Amino acid sequence: MNRIDELFARKQKNVLTIYFTAGFPQLHDTRRILKALQDAEVDMVEIGIPFSDPLADGPVIQQSSKQALDNGMSLRLLFNQLRDVRREIHIPLILFGYVNVVMQFGIERFLDTCAEIGIDGLILPDLPLDEFTHEMASLCADRQVHFSFLITPETSEPRIRALDEASSGFLYVVSSSSTTGKRKDLSAMQPYFQRIQQMQLKNPFLVGFGIHDSMSFQQACQYSNGAVVGSAYIRALQEVHDRNVERVTRDFVAYILQPIRSTF
Repeated sequence: MNRIDELFARKQKNVLTIYFTAGFPQLHDTRRILKALQDAEVDMVEIGIPFSDPLADGPVIQQSSKQALDNGMSLRLLFNQLRDVRREIHIPLILFGYVNVVMQFGIERFLDTCAEIGIDGLILPDLPLDEFTHEMASLCADRQVHFSFLITPETSEPRIRALDEASSGFLYVVSSSSTTGKRKDLSAMQPYFQRIQQMQLKNPFLVGFGIHDSMSFQQACQYSNGAVVGSAYIRALQEVHDRNVERVTRDFVAYILQPIRSTF
């Protein structure tokens, strides 16, 4: 069974997923950060593939992507860093990137490598649904690599159902129509989250974009299976001057998961 399926089979609420950019802050930090996140008891990790024009990302992740590229990160190097990752990392791993990078690498070669390494899921926000259906859906299914689409408050109900049907593992619910990293009052999005919840979709769904602290995490989790934190963790990594990634990660995850009383 895919590790994402195993996760949602045993945990349906408060699933914490952390995003970080491969090759940031330092080129070879990837494995160290993965181990730190696992030790901090994060449920799932999105590994960002650096790209020069990341359309869905805000300035914080854009800057981390630029720095990673300047450091020398590439998809080939990332795969080399992850080659035997399953010897020590057991939580679900997702690659988050853009389709141009995948096409340059070769779609089948990319998916074969993901399967060999033990990558559980993919998110390519700029891949159209039709192209996925015709070019990648069967390839992903054959390799048991899940693929998650994104929806926004502007996505129509018929399209939400189509994207949910095409997705596997989980559906990524963008908290508002903006890029990553913008802090929002999620209480204003309550009707949107309720609407998605009431649709009784096939997949579990996670809320992302703008989740940055304990309050926003708990708010997002009220109507979803969990939430994704990205820019806020990148900001924390920017402050790692003594290279103590482990301590920074432990403290950051504890900050996100600390109990709060506030609700919508």
